[in-house]
Amino acid sequence: MPLITLLIVFLVVVIFSITTVQQGTVTITTVFGKFRRILRPGLNFKIPFIERNFKKVSVQNRSAELGFQAVTVDQANVNFTAMLLYAVINSEEETIKNVAFKFVDERNFMQALVRSVEGSVRAFVATKKQAEVLILRREIVEAVKDHLDNTLEEWGYHLIDLQLNDITFDEEVMRSMAKVVASNNLKAAAENEGQALLITKTKAAEAEGNAIKISAQAEKDASQLKGQGIALFRHEVAKGMAEAAKEMHDANLDSSLILFSMWTEAVKNFAQEGSGNVIFLDGSIDGMQKNIHQMMAMNQLTTTPKSNPNTK
Repeated sequence: MPLITLLIVFLVVVIFSITTVQQGTVTITTVFGKFRRILRPGLNFKIPFIERNFKKVSVQNRSAELGFQAVTVDQANVNFTAMLLYAVINSEEETIKNVAFKFVDERNFMQALVRSVEGSVRAFVATKKQAEVLILRREIVEAVKDHLDNTLEEWGYHLIDLQLNDITFDEEVMRSMAKVVASNNLKAAAENEGQALLITKTKAAEAEGNAIKISAQAEKDASQLKGQGIALFRHEVAKGMAEAAKEMHDANLDSSLILFSMWTEAVKNFAQEGSGNVIFLDGSIDGMQKNIHQMMAMNQLTTTPKSNPNTK
């Protein structure tokens, strides 16, 4: 009987001295209410009936979602929806003791953590204007982490990340901001349209100027070619008349026949090519002789070499 009793007592002592700690957690033990040690994950033994498990502490990452409001320097209300990601710094004894004994329970710790984050965000936003807040997500997160790192370290935690999922303003502020954006877009569109119109008109003026230059150059070239053609025509006419006059002179013929022939050809051409214009010609013998004498005089002026004024 005593043996059975001793065996039962032994089994009870063994059962109460064995404890298991789950992976990702550590267990704090106390003896008569005082910190004793930390039990790591796996099978552990403790002093039965004297050493007891005080608290389990998770060393895994934890998250919390929160929403709060802040006010900018220009008195605009900003609504934040954020997600906290935090964890125990490490599993060292001093860190675990801070986590286990700094707060009464987890609820009080979460309340302090959330209020600290909200206070840091509000303090940062209070120095910024409403137009700046939307583009300062990263700066807000960095400011919060810099402000809370030392405090959380004293509690045994560190803030891994703060994600600002949503930043909104009051409905009236949102409407005014939308109007500002719309007016800026209209202003930018008007400026772009004006620049496009200016470029179009500038290019059109350049094209018109180039067209005028090309047309003027073409007219210049055409006039030059026309003048060269007329000069060449006159040269060939003069050359032909000189050769004809020389041949008639060699044949002892009167060169006035050439002028008579030219006169009759001109009268014939006037009659055939005329298109309604009236040309008065003296067709009498005296008129013809007068015209021929005038043409002969002009011919003599053009063929007689000029006298040198220095020649005596």
